[in-house]
Amino acid sequence: MKTGIPEALKADLPPNVWGKVFGATPIVMTVLATILAGLSSSEITRAQYDRALAAQMQSKAGDQWNFFQGKKLRGALQRNTLDVMVGTAEVHPLTREALLASLGDTPAGAAMRSTAGQPVLAALTGAGPPNPGPAPDANAGVQAALAALDASRPDAELVALLARVQDDVLESALRGAQAQAMAFDAIIKPIGQGIDLVERQLAGPGADAALRRSCIAARLGYAALRYDAEARLNQTIASLYELQVRKANISAERHYSRSQMFFYGMLAAQAGVIIATLAIAARKRSLLWSLAAGAGTAALSFAVYVYLGV
Repeated sequence: MKTGIPEALKADLPPNVWGKVFGATPIVMTVLATILAGLSSSEITRAQYDRALAAQMQSKAGDQWNFFQGKKLRGALQRNTLDVMVGTAEVHPLTREALLASLGDTPAGAAMRSTAGQPVLAALTGAGPPNPGPAPDANAGVQAALAALDASRPDAELVALLARVQDDVLESALRGAQAQAMAFDAIIKPIGQGIDLVERQLAGPGADAALRRSCIAARLGYAALRYDAEARLNQTIASLYELQVRKANISAERHYSRSQMFFYGMLAAQAGVIIATLAIAARKRSLLWSLAAGAGTAALSFAVYVYLGV
């Protein structure tokens, strides 16, 4: 749609530079109002996107918290079962020598004497699961935000800490924690398979019942420690997802605020259009024109301030 000034009003404009300015002002104000309306709509769309992203991250965080809770419960169940077993039957600590002697020259015995079987023997004789290792080096800002989250610090404090953390830095910390969890899974998988092999061999005919009991007790103790280690890894991943949720919500609030400010600027520009049009039609234009110029300048200045500073 073409924006212009009626010919009858153009005829009343003075034939000089100010007349040209007077005639162009409503058009310029209209264009400015349209631009501000587009910026306002763009900011509200980005706010909605960040809200949707935060909801997705919250769902992923919930999955990790469920894993954390489930593994802590499984670890507790293993310990309770071990306590009942020790309280109702005679259980001796499992030793490497006794286990290898009982396995003899069976495939399980050969596997336990190999290099690959050493971690299995260590797990069954009290060493527990391998250490998952230190967490990947994280940015100091991410570590401070995690500490504040774990300590349930006020939201204002957490927001201030997250404001200094870039999105890519937080994403890198999350990917590092996930890689650590996957590496730990890869390490303990063959240990679990080795323990299953040993238990099947000890469950065969003629096996020593006391040694089998000791092996079951050792497996329960190892499983409890393994679930605890896995739960800690899931807790770290869940906490990093929680930081992403809060960061996305912070961004959404910022875009929503910018959208409101651009909308107010659009209203000021539209007011300038109306006043400038009235000034052209009026006999005494100075006051109305001053108001129109002021509204337009305020709208433009406000838009620049919001775009660059908020």
